[in-house]
Amino acid sequence: MSEKKIKVLVVGAGNMGASHATAYHNMDGFEICGIVTTGNSKVVLNEKLGGGYALYSDYYEALEATNPDAVCISTYPDTHEAFAIAAFEKGAHVFIEKPLADTVEGAVRVAEAAEKAGKKLVVGYILRYHPSWEKFIELAQTVGKPLVMRMNLNQQSHGNMWTVHRNLMKSLSPIVDCAVHYIDVMCQMTRSKPTQVTAIGARLTDDIPDWNYNYGQLQIRFEDGSIGWYEAGWGPMVSETAFFIKDVFGPKGAVSIVAKEASQAGMSDSVDLHTQTESIKIHHAALDGKDEFAKQDEFINLQDEPDHQELCNREQRFFLKAIHEDLDLTDPTEDAINSLRIAFACDESVKTGEVVKL
Repeated sequence: MSEKKIKVLVVGAGNMGASHATAYHNMDGFEICGIVTTGNSKVVLNEKLGGGYALYSDYYEALEATNPDAVCISTYPDTHEAFAIAAFEKGAHVFIEKPLADTVEGAVRVAEAAEKAGKKLVVGYILRYHPSWEKFIELAQTVGKPLVMRMNLNQQSHGNMWTVHRNLMKSLSPIVDCAVHYIDVMCQMTRSKPTQVTAIGARLTDDIPDWNYNYGQLQIRFEDGSIGWYEAGWGPMVSETAFFIKDVFGPKGAVSIVAKEASQAGMSDSVDLHTQTESIKIHHAALDGKDEFAKQDEFINLQDEPDHQELCNREQRFFLKAIHEDLDLTDPTEDAINSLRIAFACDESVKTGEVVKL
């Protein structure tokens, strides 16, 4: 006997919302019961999916009208907490794009609401569903401790992506919105407690609120001696010369994501290329009697290289599995809150100029 289809209300139809809706549309386990946006994007998405879906401009009206089994939230972060809690109170499971909320306290309240309702909360940490990134984390754990982790994602955004980034920066900085992915990766690599953060930032445009900045760089110290840095810049002025660095090294060598195509000029704001790996390079630090490298570098080219849409498909397959198999999501939820807590500590460091102890 087949499982009952999960009725899902799709909230938000931007890059991520449209991709998640496409996944639901093409999966047997889900049935879209409505699409909610304040603007015209819901109409565009509905037409792309063949039409026929109920469209709403008000989230709370849609929640009442559709009575969904699940809600997919891909709106701007300042709506996440309220939308998620309302969904749980309605008895729905929630898939929510990162960050979980626009404050740490809000993220905790969302997690508590999920627990109280006895419903599933899955946060859209897309890199957790990418086999190459899983391999990258696994290999990072073979080069010894402490680790030095170097990562960035600078985006020379323009056109629609600059509109998206400006809207995001009405509530969050790039290093809060974007860094949670890579902080999460660093925490998985070290499995050690972060102890302090420092960060710097610069406001390079008048197109964002006075309190915000569109370039930031953070540094994290971990209890085991590991350190990591991450930088994120958004805007038409951002350099693309070194926008894609994903690198870790320890006493025994280094592991790096090599993304030659993704590093070509003019492509840094392409969503499809943000997760692309192409190959993983392994460097061995061991030397011979002449202090030359005893072993050549290796390259791992994984055959399973999902594009952005396929990663969203995999996220939604996991969401379906979590619902049907009643998976315990305590650990990933705590990881999502932890990475957000670290990101906001970095934001505090930018604004105060002080080291923030964790």
